[in-house]
Amino acid sequence: MTLPSFSPGDDPGPSFTGLLARLEFPSGIPAVPAVASGAGSGGPGHGLDVPHGTTVVASKFADGVIMAGDRRATSGNLIAHRTMRKVFAADRWSGVAIAGAAGPAMDMVKLFQLQLQHYEKVEGHALSLEGKANQLSQMLKGNLPAAMQGMVVVPIFAGFDRHRGYGRLFAYDVTGGRYEEEDFVATGSGSLFARTAIKLGYSDTNSRDQAVDLLIRALFVAADDDSATGGPDAVRRIYPIVAVITERGYEELTDDEVAARFDVVLAEHTSRSNGGGVAEGSSAS
Repeated sequence: MTLPSFSPGDDPGPSFTGLLARLEFPSGIPAVPAVASGAGSGGPGHGLDVPHGTTVVASKFADGVIMAGDRRATSGNLIAHRTMRKVFAADRWSGVAIAGAAGPAMDMVKLFQLQLQHYEKVEGHALSLEGKANQLSQMLKGNLPAAMQGMVVVPIFAGFDRHRGYGRLFAYDVTGGRYEEEDFVATGSGSLFARTAIKLGYSDTNSRDQAVDLLIRALFVAADDDSATGGPDAVRRIYPIVAVITERGYEELTDDEVAARFDVVLAEHTSRSNGGGVAEGSSAS
């Protein structure tokens, strides 16, 4: 295999997407063709009715950040997938969670992971957390033509900043706008309900276990009010992906641990429901 060579003015440097553009499209990346309005079953401005990932959340805690996402992907009013993964390790100290059109979102995550690896190999050191957040923003800008046709991707990026010594969160919009959050963030169809649930129990001094329980409870609340968000499925043993990012790096909780924590949440919910029913009955008598 012959390695590519570039002139000084044409060298893509540590940019993996730039390298691909030079190799595949030397004369420039072609424009994305427009899809006729109303094509497919997505309605006006939507080219295809594709599976969409829904609610993902993230929160800071005393030692870093935690990310979580449900597993359901929907296509219109149908459940397209029950076990979709929406939380990924970007590299050892950061993670990305995705909501939106599933296909483009998955491709974006893979390209983002490759970009971070490529940069480290070319430059000899990892990109800063700020730089990683900026790289993801550039990818979202590149996806804007597809987003205008309904292929919207809205991720959350989080990581442990080893230079500053604490966890950081970044939210995005479809145009590539990047916004650093100081406490927590949620995106996707159930984000309104999840955000409210997190707000009620959030504290930047929460321990790891408290923060995990809070995000699990937020996803449970979102699934209760948003049909596109998947709740815990004990029969199929399908539970949210929960990842903790600290100075030790990116770590995912096992299904057994998430299941045990969901059992506690369900027990609390059942207890409140039963207690409320008893109180109402005694009052009526």
